[in-house]
Amino acid sequence: MKKFFSSLKSWGKDVILKKVIGNSAYLFGSQAVSAVLSILTANLLGVASFGALGVVISFVTNINRLLSFRMADFVVRYMGGFLAEDKRKEAAAVLKAAALTELITSLVAYGVLALLSNWGAATFAKDPTTRNLFLIYGITILGNMMTETATGALQVTGHFRSQALLNLLQSLMTAGLFVLVFVNQGGIFSVMLVYLAGKMILGIGPVLLALHWLPKSLGKHWWRTPLRGNLPPIGPMVRFAVSSNFSGTITLLARDSEVLWVSYFFDTTVGGYFKVALAVVNLMVMPITPFISTSFPEMTRHVVKKQWGQLKQLLTRVTVISGVWTGAVAAGLLLLGRQLFFSPWSLFGQTIYIYKEAYAPAYGVLLVILIGFGVANIFFWDRSLLLAFGKAELPLKVSFFAMLGKVLLAFLIVPSLGYLAEAGLFSAYFVVTVGMLVARGLGEIKRQALVDPGSE
Repeated sequence: MKKFFSSLKSWGKDVILKKVIGNSAYLFGSQAVSAVLSILTANLLGVASFGALGVVISFVTNINRLLSFRMADFVVRYMGGFLAEDKRKEAAAVLKAAALTELITSLVAYGVLALLSNWGAATFAKDPTTRNLFLIYGITILGNMMTETATGALQVTGHFRSQALLNLLQSLMTAGLFVLVFVNQGGIFSVMLVYLAGKMILGIGPVLLALHWLPKSLGKHWWRTPLRGNLPPIGPMVRFAVSSNFSGTITLLARDSEVLWVSYFFDTTVGGYFKVALAVVNLMVMPITPFISTSFPEMTRHVVKKQWGQLKQLLTRVTVISGVWTGAVAAGLLLLGRQLFFSPWSLFGQTIYIYKEAYAPAYGVLLVILIGFGVANIFFWDRSLLLAFGKAELPLKVSFFAMLGKVLLAFLIVPSLGYLAEAGLFSAYFVVTVGMLVARGLGEIKRQALVDPGSE
């Protein structure tokens, strides 16, 4: 027992852990507001329309991500590495290259969306008249033209509080607009405009914040830094960006398009079930998700400085925190999830509910995907650790083969076995990929420590 309390005391003195947890806490509040808005939206629109809204948002977001090079990861990896070595010109050049790349790919992405909007409306929403919804919500792509680059820069320079305040402001403004829509019993178009406004704030805001803070880290005229002579070798840099993009594309197909997949195989009603199940399980994921962006820069610094002991300590401690939280919430959802979220209950003589009873089939989906999400939530750092080592190609390979298996099996078994089979494949994808990446990442730490023990 004495050893246990001594260990806890050492955790309290862990500066890096306190920094990661503190930064994550800043990003948590706005996500809670978004979760509440999702619940209200589901009850306002009904299952089929809520599923259709999910199809529009998912289709547009995925088109954008399909052509994105995950510039936030790129900036953290390269700009963060240069700043750790106090190479400000090189860091500024990396940031400029990332911003220009993201600007071009965003313009291309909106053009692709315009070309595919008819197909998306007919294939996934099952309603060609929804094409305009795809095009209008697609304006978010243009509003996010340099957002990933700016977000990566803010992460590297430690301005998580500014991001959190922006997210909170966006959530409050979105909530205010949504109240107006809710009071007037607006439909899918009105709700989509509220989401569009929120996305525009989250798109433009980080760019403005980055422009404000970057002179303090990179110098007053950092944007004048020439690219020539200041960028790292082009080959490895391009391979990292392309590998990250392909990895993101695979992730998009395998785990971030479930509403699209089930809407394709079945209809938007089933899409609504999945969207609600994902929203509920997000309550488990929500407090841990900010750890991904806040711990990645710290991992990168430890790798650059060869601080293997500190890196292993950080991973151990954040894993314990995520594991305890995930286990507690998973147990609560198993024991009380149906009664709490999908059944009416009485409070002070009034019958109330979180989700209307029409969403009850979502509970079965929730139980199945809870397995995969639980594993991914506990070991949230699996991919980030390998990226910190510059090994973006490994998550790509693992995810690619797992994605192929999932998609092929989906076409073979989901139409006949039903939508719970899709949920099962979804969970299996998480368990397989996370397990393999965790094992390889820990192995890489061990290998590097033997080659170069580094410093603590």
